[in-house]
Amino acid sequence: MAGYFSIMLVVLTLISGLLWLLDALVFKPKRTAADVQPYWAETAQSIFPLIAIITFFRSFLYEPFQIPSGSMMPTLLVGDFILVEKYAYDVKDPVWRTTLIETGKPQRGDVVVFKYPKDPTIDYIKRVIGVPGDRVIYRNKQLFIQKACDATAGKTCPGLEPLAQEFKAEGEFFDGVFPQKRLTETSAEVSHDILITPNDQEPIQHYFSRPGSPVDEFVVPEGNYFVMGDNRDNSADGRFFGFVPEQNLVGKAVFKWMSFEFSEDPNSRLPSFVPVGIRFERLGSIH
Repeated sequence: MAGYFSIMLVVLTLISGLLWLLDALVFKPKRTAADVQPYWAETAQSIFPLIAIITFFRSFLYEPFQIPSGSMMPTLLVGDFILVEKYAYDVKDPVWRTTLIETGKPQRGDVVVFKYPKDPTIDYIKRVIGVPGDRVIYRNKQLFIQKACDATAGKTCPGLEPLAQEFKAEGEFFDGVFPQKRLTETSAEVSHDILITPNDQEPIQHYFSRPGSPVDEFVVPEGNYFVMGDNRDNSADGRFFGFVPEQNLVGKAVFKWMSFEFSEDPNSRLPSFVPVGIRFERLGSIH
């Protein structure tokens, strides 16, 4: 849906700009002082500057997104509104998404928005776990990473290392009736909180199939990234759909600018989409 909206904005900008230009170059010189500017020309002249600014800002600088699910809890909650930095991973045109200017690549630990590989019309948000060349294992709710390294260059490559986990709380969040554990997961790049549900078994039978590799091991191909949700037992991520191609990257999630709270009371008279409060304490940078 976000992709269609971007295309619609570009088309509307082009049409209004062309109509404004057509009037300025063709019809305006022929009008007398008594002639009234046509309605279509007046409208195009009024809306073009505003739409052009919005299109430029949304296409190349920052785009707003709403968090629709709990897959990134506790980092991001349903009802959080975020800004995504579009130029973090190259500047792309908003229609064909070809790279115009190279600006950088995702790093381990970045929270990224990307086009879902199985349906590019859908935007997903997850955390980058593995970059090209990394070997990633997720086993017994523990992440292990062997970072990419070129052994032929005469360097001593690092081995497989577990990411440190520190218990923080339990019972703050629930998976159905089961309380979840909140852990702080730390790597060399970033430290952030995750949720695990001890009672949930890992559905490895549904993991992305890669012939010749263990079911819970992922070696990231060149030009791709491996992503996971922070809510580890409630996230449809790279374990299930595979790797995210570099061209699918939309941008880096950098800021929570609004956070609405919704009622979870099934007997509430308010519709589920109507907010009942604002979580001001959640506003700020995303880590």
